[in-house]
Amino acid sequence: MVGAILEQEFIIMILMEALLIVGTWKIFKKCEMKAWWALIPAFREYQLSKCADREADGRKYVITTALSYVFDFIYMITGIDDIEGNAVDQNIWILIFMMLTLTVAIANLIYSIRIYSGLFDVFGVNHKWIWIVILFSDCIPAALLGLRKKYQPGVIYVDERDNEGAALSGMTAKVLDSGLTVNIDERTASSLFKKNILLRDIHLNIEPGHMVLLLGGSGAGKTTFVNAVNGYEKAKASIVLNGNDIYNDYAKMKYRIGFVPQMDLMRTNDTVFMTILDSAKLRLPANLSAEERRSKALEALRFFGLEPVKDKLCDKLSGGQRKRLSIAMEYISNPDLFILDEPDSGLDGVMARELMEGLRQIADQGKIVIVITHSPDRVIDLFDDVIVLAKDTKLTGRLSYFGSIEKAREFFEREEMERIVQRINRKEEGGEGLADMFIEKYAEVCNG
Repeated sequence: MVGAILEQEFIIMILMEALLIVGTWKIFKKCEMKAWWALIPAFREYQLSKCADREADGRKYVITTALSYVFDFIYMITGIDDIEGNAVDQNIWILIFMMLTLTVAIANLIYSIRIYSGLFDVFGVNHKWIWIVILFSDCIPAALLGLRKKYQPGVIYVDERDNEGAALSGMTAKVLDSGLTVNIDERTASSLFKKNILLRDIHLNIEPGHMVLLLGGSGAGKTTFVNAVNGYEKAKASIVLNGNDIYNDYAKMKYRIGFVPQMDLMRTNDTVFMTILDSAKLRLPANLSAEERRSKALEALRFFGLEPVKDKLCDKLSGGQRKRLSIAMEYISNPDLFILDEPDSGLDGVMARELMEGLRQIADQGKIVIVITHSPDRVIDLFDDVIVLAKDTKLTGRLSYFGSIEKAREFFEREEMERIVQRINRKEEGGEGLADMFIEKYAEVCNG
């Protein structure tokens, strides 16, 4: 009798799995995806999450499913009920195991519901069917969506990274003995099931004494680019500053680069002078005397006009003074390359102008200064060159222009820098969607 019941349960389980495979196979066909994914449990649901525009939930579903398999495997090979020890210890371990298993099962169910909820939206199906997923199985909703011809997806999933995108330039920047040479082949980030290419094919040289604007729309890779250049997040690249490879000799070269992030990194309950003195201790050679460090700190404060407020607490400074202090903290080591991420953020026009004029003075000392700003046109006369990054149709950050401000205006046929960004931004972002065209146009100009 028991054997017959088990046999019936096994047959029902096989039929449900077959129905799920057939249903998801048909769904993938309708969504113009590879149908054979229907044969692989867990990965099948990840592909369904793409159809449902719920890819993030699909990734988490795969993780919780993998954990459930691990717990099942542990149960099979150890037999949790047979753990050696006294009854109290055994009960504690059983309770912990059951709680973990239940937590994973609940999480798995939640992500499954979210995926099917998204599918119902895409296929225009009433959400009442979600109760079948909750109470019974997802094979019935899958068969419903896949086998019934009247249910068709309103949106077809397309991974734009599979598109061709702009052609590679084939360029390599010649390494300068003096100045900055950037040759980035690609900068990638891996996530579950895919490698995302964040930057690709960026090659340029910047001469000493140049102040350079880094321009690009949201998501074009500006911050990723500066992190690759300063060595904070290494890319498949060669970054050479004044003849020294930053990646190969990072321990030494990191002191030749000043990086000022958008957020101020200082203790608000310290005075201005103590803040700059702490920076001197961190960034200057250890063999300097205390008096030499103090002298360097005062020199940096004088250069940025902060000496009158040196005894003030940092949280009492104005926005402009805090920005200047952030720059002074990096300036104290006399770096060859300055990179600043939106240093004028939150400042009015007068204060922003004053700050940028200070950066211009640093560049005039023979330094290289690279600045990201979202209000470039109010200070554009202070810059020598502009780097324009754009997302191609693969959503990869690419170089669409590097050169002088005046030639950039001719190249993009726009006077304002903000209008240049509009030309390369995607149409759904309010732009003209011409990124690929300008990326390839720039490569043609450089290759003659």
